[in-house]
Amino acid sequence: MKQTLQLKLSQQLTLTPQLQQSIRLLQLSTLELNQELEKFLMENPLLERDDLEPELAPLPPNGAGREDYVATDEAPPADPPSVDNADIDWFTDAPSSAPRRDDGEESEYPQLAASTPTLGEHLLGQLALTQLSARDKSVVSTLIAALDENGYLSQSLEDIAELLPPELEVGLEELQIGLHQLQSFDPTGVGARTPAECLELQLQAMPDRTPARELAIGIVHAHLDALAAHDFARLKRQLHCDDESLRAAQLLVQRLNPHPGSEYAATETRYIVPDVVVKKTRNNWVATLNPDAMPKLRVNRMYAEILQNKLHAAGGQLASQLQEARWLIKNVQQRFETILRVAQAIVEQQRHFLDHGEVAMRPLVLREIAETLGLHESTVSRVTTQKFMATPRGIFELKYFFGSHVATETGGACSATAIRALLKQLIHAEDCKRPLSDSKISQILSEQGIVVARRTIAKYRESLHIPPVSLRKSL
Repeated sequence: MKQTLQLKLSQQLTLTPQLQQSIRLLQLSTLELNQELEKFLMENPLLERDDLEPELAPLPPNGAGREDYVATDEAPPADPPSVDNADIDWFTDAPSSAPRRDDGEESEYPQLAASTPTLGEHLLGQLALTQLSARDKSVVSTLIAALDENGYLSQSLEDIAELLPPELEVGLEELQIGLHQLQSFDPTGVGARTPAECLELQLQAMPDRTPARELAIGIVHAHLDALAAHDFARLKRQLHCDDESLRAAQLLVQRLNPHPGSEYAATETRYIVPDVVVKKTRNNWVATLNPDAMPKLRVNRMYAEILQNKLHAAGGQLASQLQEARWLIKNVQQRFETILRVAQAIVEQQRHFLDHGEVAMRPLVLREIAETLGLHESTVSRVTTQKFMATPRGIFELKYFFGSHVATETGGACSATAIRALLKQLIHAEDCKRPLSDSKISQILSEQGIVVARRTIAKYRESLHIPPVSLRKSL
Protein backbone atom coordinates (compact mmCIF):
# COMPACT_ATOMS: atom_id res chain seq x y z
CA MET A 1 0.00 0.00 0.00
CA LYS A 2 1.50 3.31 -1.10
CA GLN A 3 1.65 6.14 1.41
CA THR A 4 0.83 9.66 0.19
CA LEU A 5 0.54 13.13 1.67
CA GLN A 6 -2.62 15.14 1.07
CA LEU A 7 -3.35 18.79 1.84
CA LYS A 8 -6.98 19.42 2.84
CA LEU A 9 -8.54 22.83 3.53
CA SER A 10 -11.67 22.96 5.70
CA GLN A 11 -13.57 25.40 7.89
CA GLN A 12 -14.55 24.66 11.44
CA LEU A 13 -16.56 26.78 13.87
CA THR A 14 -14.99 26.98 17.31
CA LEU A 15 -16.83 28.51 20.24
CA THR A 16 -14.33 30.62 22.15
CA PRO A 17 -14.81 31.09 25.90
CA GLN A 18 -15.85 34.69 25.22
CA LEU A 19 -18.51 33.59 22.73
CA GLN A 20 -19.77 30.88 25.10
CA GLN A 21 -20.10 33.46 27.86
CA SER A 22 -21.96 35.83 25.52
CA ILE A 23 -24.46 33.11 24.57
CA ARG A 24 -25.01 32.12 28.21
CA LEU A 25 -25.59 35.71 29.36
CA LEU A 26 -28.02 36.28 26.52
CA GLN A 27 -30.40 33.55 27.62
CA LEU A 28 -30.42 34.54 31.31
CA SER A 29 -33.28 36.51 32.82
CA THR A 30 -32.60 39.77 34.66
CA LEU A 31 -32.66 38.03 38.04
CA GLU A 32 -30.39 35.22 36.85
CA LEU A 33 -28.03 37.76 35.26
CA ASN A 34 -27.61 39.63 38.55
CA GLN A 35 -26.95 36.36 40.38
CA GLU A 36 -24.31 35.46 37.77
CA LEU A 37 -22.69 38.87 38.08
CA GLU A 38 -22.52 38.60 41.86
CA LYS A 39 -20.53 35.41 41.43
CA PHE A 40 -18.11 37.13 39.03
CA LEU A 41 -17.73 40.07 41.44
CA MET A 42 -16.75 37.73 44.26
CA GLU A 43 -14.24 35.81 42.14
CA ASN A 44 -12.62 38.69 40.23
CA PRO A 45 -11.15 41.61 42.28
CA LEU A 46 -10.65 43.70 39.13
CA LEU A 47 -14.40 43.82 38.49
CA GLU A 48 -16.67 46.08 40.54
CA ARG A 49 -20.08 47.68 40.43
CA ASP A 50 -20.46 51.37 39.76
CA ASP A 51 -22.89 52.39 42.51
CA LEU A 52 -22.26 56.12 42.16
CA GLU A 53 -24.96 58.39 40.85
CA PRO A 54 -24.29 59.62 37.28
CA GLU A 55 -23.82 63.22 38.42
CA LEU A 56 -21.35 62.13 41.12
CA ALA A 57 -19.30 59.77 38.95
CA PRO A 58 -15.73 61.06 38.45
CA LEU A 59 -14.82 62.14 34.95
CA PRO A 60 -12.10 60.16 33.16
CA PRO A 61 -8.77 61.92 32.67
CA ASN A 62 -9.01 61.74 28.87
CA GLY A 63 -12.28 63.72 28.83
CA ALA A 64 -14.47 60.88 27.58
CA GLY A 65 -18.23 61.03 28.11
CA ARG A 66 -19.72 59.97 31.42
CA GLU A 67 -21.79 57.16 29.92
CA ASP A 68 -18.80 55.52 28.22
CA TYR A 69 -16.72 55.91 31.34
CA VAL A 70 -19.26 54.42 33.72
CA ALA A 71 -19.79 51.38 31.55
CA THR A 72 -16.31 50.57 30.24
CA ASP A 73 -13.48 52.60 31.78
CA GLU A 74 -11.63 52.05 35.04
CA ALA A 75 -12.47 54.26 38.01
CA PRO A 76 -10.01 55.28 40.76
CA PRO A 77 -10.94 54.50 44.35
CA ALA A 78 -12.66 57.39 46.07
CA ASP A 79 -10.51 59.22 48.62
CA PRO A 80 -12.07 59.66 52.07
CA PRO A 81 -12.97 63.27 52.85
CA SER A 82 -10.61 65.10 55.19
CA VAL A 83 -12.06 66.11 58.54
CA ASP A 84 -10.70 68.69 60.93
CA ASN A 85 -11.29 67.44 64.45
CA ALA A 86 -11.05 70.97 65.80
CA ASP A 87 -14.23 71.97 63.96
CA ILE A 88 -16.34 69.17 65.42
CA ASP A 89 -18.67 69.90 68.30
CA TRP A 90 -18.49 66.64 70.26
CA PHE A 91 -21.39 67.65 72.52
CA THR A 92 -23.88 68.17 69.68
CA ASP A 93 -25.97 65.24 68.49
CA ALA A 94 -25.08 64.53 64.88
CA PRO A 95 -27.93 63.62 62.53
CA SER A 96 -28.23 59.94 61.91
CA SER A 97 -30.17 57.90 59.40
CA ALA A 98 -30.73 55.09 61.91
CA PRO A 99 -34.20 54.96 63.51
CA ARG A 100 -34.40 56.22 67.10
CA ARG A 101 -36.53 55.09 70.01
CA ASP A 102 -38.52 57.39 72.25
CA ASP A 103 -35.78 57.30 74.90
CA GLY A 104 -33.27 58.82 72.48
CA GLU A 105 -31.25 55.64 71.93
CA GLU A 106 -30.82 54.19 68.47
CA SER A 107 -32.80 51.06 67.82
CA GLU A 108 -30.66 47.92 67.53
CA TYR A 109 -33.33 45.99 65.63
CA PRO A 110 -34.68 46.79 62.17
CA GLN A 111 -38.41 47.11 61.66
CA LEU A 112 -39.63 43.95 59.98
CA ALA A 113 -43.03 43.12 58.54
CA ALA A 114 -45.16 40.85 60.67
CA SER A 115 -45.30 37.28 59.44
CA THR A 116 -48.65 35.76 58.53
CA PRO A 117 -49.52 32.72 60.70
CA THR A 118 -50.13 29.42 59.00
CA LEU A 119 -53.49 27.68 59.17
CA GLY A 120 -52.20 25.27 61.79
CA GLU A 121 -50.85 28.07 63.98
CA HIS A 122 -54.13 29.98 63.66
CA LEU A 123 -56.17 26.93 64.73
CA LEU A 124 -53.82 25.96 67.57
CA GLY A 125 -54.10 29.51 68.92
CA GLN A 126 -57.88 29.12 69.12
CA LEU A 127 -57.51 25.67 70.67
CA ALA A 128 -55.37 27.09 73.46
CA LEU A 129 -58.21 29.45 74.45
CA THR A 130 -60.81 26.69 74.83
CA GLN A 131 -61.82 25.03 78.12
CA LEU A 132 -61.16 21.52 76.80
CA SER A 133 -59.22 18.98 78.79
CA ALA A 134 -55.63 18.14 77.92
CA ARG A 135 -56.70 14.87 76.28
CA ASP A 136 -59.36 16.56 74.17
CA LYS A 137 -56.87 19.23 73.10
CA SER A 138 -54.47 16.50 72.02
CA VAL A 139 -57.20 14.89 69.90
CA VAL A 140 -58.09 18.19 68.22
CA SER A 141 -54.42 19.04 67.62
CA THR A 142 -54.02 15.65 65.93
CA LEU A 143 -56.88 16.49 63.59
CA ILE A 144 -55.36 19.92 62.90
CA ALA A 145 -52.10 18.26 61.88
CA ALA A 146 -54.04 16.12 59.37
CA LEU A 147 -55.55 19.11 57.51
CA ASP A 148 -54.34 20.00 54.03
CA GLU A 149 -53.50 23.52 52.85
CA ASN A 150 -57.14 24.21 51.92
CA GLY A 151 -58.40 23.29 55.40
CA TYR A 152 -59.87 19.90 54.44
CA LEU A 153 -59.49 16.72 56.45
CA SER A 154 -58.12 14.53 53.67
CA GLN A 155 -57.83 11.40 55.81
CA SER A 156 -60.79 9.50 57.19
CA LEU A 157 -61.31 9.24 60.93
CA GLU A 158 -60.78 5.48 60.67
CA ASP A 159 -57.33 5.97 59.13
CA ILE A 160 -56.39 8.53 61.77
CA ALA A 161 -57.49 6.16 64.54
CA GLU A 162 -55.28 3.40 63.13
CA LEU A 163 -52.25 5.71 63.05
CA LEU A 164 -52.58 6.61 66.72
CA PRO A 165 -50.77 4.47 69.29
CA PRO A 166 -53.08 1.73 70.66
CA GLU A 167 -52.21 2.57 74.27
CA LEU A 168 -53.95 5.94 73.89
CA GLU A 169 -57.28 4.18 73.31
CA VAL A 170 -58.70 6.91 71.08
CA GLY A 171 -61.87 5.68 69.41
CA LEU A 172 -63.94 6.93 66.50
CA GLU A 173 -66.51 8.54 68.79
CA GLU A 174 -63.83 10.62 70.49
CA LEU A 175 -62.39 11.66 67.12
CA GLN A 176 -65.86 12.61 65.92
CA ILE A 177 -66.33 14.87 68.96
CA GLY A 178 -62.91 16.44 68.32
CA LEU A 179 -63.81 17.03 64.68
CA HIS A 180 -67.05 18.72 65.69
CA GLN A 181 -65.02 21.01 67.97
CA LEU A 182 -62.53 21.74 65.17
CA GLN A 183 -65.31 22.61 62.72
CA SER A 184 -66.49 25.34 65.10
CA PHE A 185 -63.17 27.21 64.69
CA ASP A 186 -62.39 30.07 62.37
CA PRO A 187 -62.30 30.07 59.35
CA THR A 188 -65.78 28.63 58.97
CA GLY A 189 -65.75 25.42 56.98
CA VAL A 190 -62.37 24.20 58.20
CA GLY A 191 -62.21 20.49 59.01
CA ALA A 192 -64.68 19.53 56.27
CA ARG A 193 -64.13 16.27 54.43
CA THR A 194 -65.85 17.22 51.17
CA PRO A 195 -66.64 20.48 49.37
CA ALA A 196 -70.34 19.92 50.05
CA GLU A 197 -69.70 19.61 53.79
CA CYS A 198 -67.50 22.72 53.71
CA LEU A 199 -70.22 24.81 52.07
CA GLU A 200 -72.89 23.38 54.35
CA LEU A 201 -70.87 24.33 57.45
CA GLN A 202 -70.68 27.91 56.21
CA LEU A 203 -74.41 28.03 55.49
CA GLN A 204 -75.23 26.55 58.90
CA ALA A 205 -73.19 29.34 60.54
CA MET A 206 -75.33 32.03 58.87
CA PRO A 207 -78.31 33.56 60.71
CA ASP A 208 -81.61 31.71 60.29
CA ARG A 209 -83.23 34.75 58.68
CA THR A 210 -80.75 34.76 55.77
CA PRO A 211 -82.81 34.66 52.53
CA ALA A 212 -82.67 31.35 50.61
CA ARG A 213 -80.49 29.78 53.34
CA GLU A 214 -82.55 26.59 53.74
CA LEU A 215 -82.81 26.09 49.99
CA ALA A 216 -79.08 26.59 49.61
CA ILE A 217 -78.43 24.01 52.37
CA GLY A 218 -80.62 21.52 50.53
CA ILE A 219 -78.73 22.16 47.29
CA VAL A 220 -75.19 21.69 48.68
CA HIS A 221 -76.29 18.71 50.77
CA ALA A 222 -77.67 16.58 47.95
CA HIS A 223 -77.68 18.45 44.62
CA LEU A 224 -74.30 20.16 44.35
CA ASP A 225 -73.43 18.28 41.15
CA ALA A 226 -76.61 19.48 39.46
CA LEU A 227 -75.83 23.06 40.48
CA ALA A 228 -72.28 22.77 39.13
CA ALA A 229 -73.67 21.45 35.82
CA HIS A 230 -76.21 24.32 35.70
CA ASP A 231 -79.02 21.77 35.40
CA PHE A 232 -81.63 24.24 36.62
CA ALA A 233 -84.60 22.30 35.28
CA ARG A 234 -83.66 19.28 37.37
CA LEU A 235 -83.09 21.42 40.47
CA LYS A 236 -86.49 23.13 40.20
CA ARG A 237 -88.17 19.78 39.69
CA GLN A 238 -86.51 18.05 42.66
CA LEU A 239 -86.56 20.98 45.08
CA HIS A 240 -90.01 22.28 44.08
CA CYS A 241 -88.88 25.91 43.76
CA ASP A 242 -89.27 28.70 41.23
CA ASP A 243 -86.65 30.60 39.25
CA GLU A 244 -86.40 33.50 41.69
CA SER A 245 -85.81 31.28 44.75
CA LEU A 246 -83.28 29.14 42.89
CA ARG A 247 -81.45 32.22 41.66
CA ALA A 248 -81.20 33.59 45.21
CA ALA A 249 -79.89 30.25 46.51
CA GLN A 250 -77.35 30.06 43.69
CA LEU A 251 -76.02 33.54 44.46
CA LEU A 252 -75.75 32.62 48.14
CA VAL A 253 -73.72 29.49 47.36
CA GLN A 254 -71.46 31.41 44.98
CA ARG A 255 -70.50 33.80 47.79
CA LEU A 256 -69.15 30.94 49.91
CA ASN A 257 -65.47 30.02 50.11
CA PRO A 258 -64.80 26.39 49.07
CA HIS A 259 -61.16 26.68 50.26
CA PRO A 260 -61.29 28.19 53.76
CA GLY A 261 -57.60 27.57 54.47
CA SER A 262 -56.30 29.23 51.31
CA GLU A 263 -55.93 32.66 52.93
CA TYR A 264 -53.33 31.18 55.30
CA ALA A 265 -51.38 29.38 52.59
CA ALA A 266 -47.86 30.60 51.92
CA THR A 267 -47.75 32.59 48.69
CA GLU A 268 -44.61 33.56 46.83
CA THR A 269 -44.67 36.98 45.20
CA ARG A 270 -42.74 37.29 41.98
CA TYR A 271 -41.56 40.72 40.94
CA ILE A 272 -40.78 41.44 37.29
CA VAL A 273 -38.28 44.09 36.26
CA PRO A 274 -38.89 44.94 32.59
CA ASP A 275 -35.79 44.98 30.41
CA VAL A 276 -37.32 47.39 27.88
CA VAL A 277 -39.74 50.32 28.20
CA VAL A 278 -41.90 51.33 25.23
CA LYS A 279 -43.28 54.85 24.88
CA LYS A 280 -44.92 56.80 22.09
CA THR A 281 -42.82 59.74 20.90
CA ARG A 282 -44.07 61.96 18.03
CA ASN A 283 -46.55 59.33 16.86
CA ASN A 284 -43.83 56.65 16.83
CA TRP A 285 -43.42 53.82 19.32
CA VAL A 286 -39.84 53.75 20.61
CA ALA A 287 -38.23 51.08 22.80
CA THR A 288 -35.55 52.05 25.32
CA LEU A 289 -33.59 50.00 27.81
CA ASN A 290 -34.72 50.15 31.42
CA PRO A 291 -31.81 51.66 33.40
CA ASP A 292 -32.97 49.86 36.55
CA ALA A 293 -32.41 46.50 34.84
CA MET A 294 -28.92 47.34 33.57
CA PRO A 295 -26.07 46.51 35.96
CA LYS A 296 -23.30 49.11 35.98
CA LEU A 297 -19.90 47.43 35.87
CA ARG A 298 -16.35 48.75 35.58
CA VAL A 299 -12.74 47.70 36.03
CA ASN A 300 -11.06 48.80 39.24
CA ARG A 301 -8.56 51.55 38.29
CA MET A 302 -6.20 50.87 41.19
CA TYR A 303 -5.65 47.22 40.28
CA ALA A 304 -5.35 48.12 36.61
CA GLU A 305 -2.59 50.65 37.36
CA ILE A 306 -0.77 48.12 39.52
CA LEU A 307 -0.87 45.68 36.64
CA GLN A 308 0.24 48.33 34.15
CA ASN A 309 3.23 49.31 36.28
CA LYS A 310 4.02 45.65 36.99
CA LEU A 311 4.21 46.30 40.70
CA HIS A 312 2.63 43.01 41.68
CA ALA A 313 4.33 39.64 41.67
CA ALA A 314 1.19 37.84 40.45
CA GLY A 315 1.01 39.92 37.28
CA GLY A 316 0.02 36.98 35.11
CA GLN A 317 -3.03 36.15 37.18
CA LEU A 318 -4.09 39.80 37.37
CA ALA A 319 -3.72 40.14 33.61
CA SER A 320 -5.99 37.14 33.09
CA GLN A 321 -8.57 38.54 35.51
CA LEU A 322 -8.38 41.94 33.81
CA GLN A 323 -9.12 40.33 30.45
CA GLU A 324 -12.02 38.35 31.94
CA ALA A 325 -13.46 41.55 33.47
CA ARG A 326 -13.29 43.37 30.15
CA TRP A 327 -14.90 40.41 28.37
CA LEU A 328 -17.73 40.36 30.88
CA ILE A 329 -18.38 44.11 30.58
CA LYS A 330 -18.41 43.86 26.79
CA ASN A 331 -20.70 40.81 26.78
CA VAL A 332 -23.17 42.45 29.18
CA GLN A 333 -23.28 45.54 26.96
CA GLN A 334 -23.76 43.37 23.88
CA ARG A 335 -26.56 41.48 25.64
CA PHE A 336 -28.58 44.62 26.27
CA GLU A 337 -27.87 46.01 22.80
CA THR A 338 -29.23 42.81 21.25
CA ILE A 339 -32.30 42.89 23.51
CA LEU A 340 -32.96 46.50 22.46
CA ARG A 341 -32.60 45.70 18.74
CA VAL A 342 -35.01 42.77 18.98
CA ALA A 343 -37.47 44.75 21.11
CA GLN A 344 -37.51 47.66 18.67
CA ALA A 345 -38.09 45.27 15.75
CA ILE A 346 -41.03 43.72 17.64
CA VAL A 347 -42.46 47.17 18.37
CA GLU A 348 -42.32 48.10 14.70
CA GLN A 349 -44.14 44.89 13.75
CA GLN A 350 -46.76 45.14 16.53
CA ARG A 351 -47.42 48.89 16.59
CA HIS A 352 -51.11 48.25 15.86
CA PHE A 353 -51.30 46.19 19.07
CA LEU A 354 -49.85 49.12 21.02
CA ASP A 355 -52.44 51.43 19.45
CA HIS A 356 -55.58 49.26 19.55
CA GLY A 357 -54.96 46.26 21.82
CA GLU A 358 -55.01 42.48 21.41
CA VAL A 359 -57.52 42.45 18.56
CA ALA A 360 -54.90 44.20 16.39
CA MET A 361 -52.08 41.74 17.11
CA ARG A 362 -50.57 40.53 13.84
CA PRO A 363 -49.08 37.07 13.26
CA LEU A 364 -45.34 37.02 13.91
CA VAL A 365 -42.70 34.30 13.99
CA LEU A 366 -39.10 34.36 15.18
CA ARG A 367 -37.78 33.95 11.65
CA GLU A 368 -39.19 37.33 10.58
CA ILE A 369 -37.31 39.20 13.32
CA ALA A 370 -34.16 37.16 12.66
CA GLU A 371 -34.19 38.01 8.95
CA THR A 372 -34.90 41.69 9.65
CA LEU A 373 -31.96 42.05 12.05
CA GLY A 374 -29.59 39.61 10.40
CA LEU A 375 -29.51 37.34 13.46
CA HIS A 376 -29.89 33.60 13.84
CA GLU A 377 -33.32 32.37 14.83
CA SER A 378 -31.90 30.69 17.93
CA THR A 379 -30.46 34.04 19.04
CA VAL A 380 -33.88 35.69 18.77
CA SER A 381 -35.34 32.78 20.73
CA ARG A 382 -32.83 33.34 23.56
CA VAL A 383 -33.47 37.08 23.59
CA THR A 384 -37.26 36.72 23.82
CA THR A 385 -37.20 34.15 26.67
CA GLN A 386 -37.74 35.60 30.15
CA LYS A 387 -37.19 39.15 28.89
CA PHE A 388 -40.01 41.59 29.53
CA MET A 389 -41.32 44.75 27.87
CA ALA A 390 -43.22 47.47 29.71
CA THR A 391 -45.89 49.09 27.52
CA PRO A 392 -48.88 51.36 28.23
CA ARG A 393 -51.01 48.19 27.94
CA GLY A 394 -49.04 46.25 30.55
CA ILE A 395 -45.85 44.23 30.99
CA PHE A 396 -45.41 41.35 28.55
CA GLU A 397 -42.76 38.75 27.91
CA LEU A 398 -41.21 39.29 24.47
CA LYS A 399 -42.44 35.85 23.42
CA TYR A 400 -46.00 37.09 23.93
CA PHE A 401 -45.79 39.05 20.66
CA PHE A 402 -45.15 35.89 18.64
CA GLY A 403 -47.87 33.44 17.70
CA SER A 404 -49.43 31.25 15.07
CA HIS A 405 -51.82 32.56 12.45
CA VAL A 406 -55.20 31.62 11.01
CA ALA A 407 -56.05 32.24 7.37
CA THR A 408 -58.82 34.64 6.41
CA GLU A 409 -61.15 34.56 3.44
CA THR A 410 -59.38 37.52 1.86
CA GLY A 411 -56.10 35.61 1.74
CA GLY A 412 -54.59 37.36 4.76
CA ALA A 413 -53.82 36.02 8.23
CA CYS A 414 -55.07 36.69 11.74
CA SER A 415 -53.03 35.94 14.84
CA ALA A 416 -54.18 33.51 17.49
CA THR A 417 -53.90 36.29 20.10
CA ALA A 418 -56.36 38.45 18.15
CA ILE A 419 -58.78 35.52 17.86
CA ARG A 420 -58.61 34.94 21.61
CA ALA A 421 -59.35 38.61 22.17
CA LEU A 422 -62.37 38.42 19.86
CA LEU A 423 -63.49 35.26 21.64
CA LYS A 424 -63.39 37.03 25.01
CA GLN A 425 -65.35 39.97 23.62
CA LEU A 426 -68.06 37.74 22.18
CA ILE A 427 -68.47 35.73 25.40
CA HIS A 428 -68.42 38.87 27.55
CA ALA A 429 -71.27 40.37 25.52
CA GLU A 430 -73.37 37.19 25.23
CA ASP A 431 -76.79 36.66 26.78
CA CYS A 432 -76.27 34.64 29.98
CA LYS A 433 -79.60 32.89 29.45
CA ARG A 434 -78.62 31.90 25.91
CA PRO A 435 -74.81 31.66 25.80
CA LEU A 436 -72.92 31.14 22.56
CA SER A 437 -71.79 27.65 21.68
CA ASP A 438 -68.39 26.96 20.08
CA SER A 439 -70.10 26.30 16.75
CA LYS A 440 -71.98 29.59 16.95
CA ILE A 441 -68.77 31.50 17.73
CA SER A 442 -67.07 29.80 14.78
CA GLN A 443 -69.96 30.90 12.57
CA ILE A 444 -69.78 34.52 13.80
CA LEU A 445 -66.05 34.68 13.11
CA SER A 446 -66.59 33.18 9.66
CA GLU A 447 -69.04 35.98 8.89
CA GLN A 448 -66.23 38.42 9.77
CA GLY A 449 -63.89 36.66 7.33
CA ILE A 450 -61.92 34.62 9.91
CA VAL A 451 -62.15 30.89 9.23
CA VAL A 452 -61.74 29.02 12.52
CA ALA A 453 -62.86 25.44 13.17
CA ARG A 454 -65.10 24.64 16.13
CA ARG A 455 -62.43 22.50 17.81
CA THR A 456 -59.96 25.40 17.49
CA ILE A 457 -62.47 27.67 19.24
CA ALA A 458 -62.77 25.07 22.00
CA LYS A 459 -58.98 24.94 22.36
CA TYR A 460 -58.70 28.73 22.61
CA ARG A 461 -61.61 28.87 25.05
CA GLU A 462 -59.98 26.28 27.33
CA SER A 463 -56.67 28.17 27.22
CA LEU A 464 -58.55 31.25 28.47
CA HIS A 465 -60.15 29.17 31.27
CA ILE A 466 -63.63 29.93 29.96
CA PRO A 467 -66.17 27.19 30.82
CA PRO A 468 -68.26 25.53 28.10
CA VAL A 469 -71.69 26.77 27.09
CA SER A 470 -73.54 24.48 29.52
CA LEU A 471 -71.69 25.95 32.50
CA ARG A 472 -72.11 29.57 31.39
CA LYS A 473 -75.88 29.35 31.30
CA SER A 474 -77.74 31.05 34.13
CA LEU A 475 -81.35 31.56 35.14
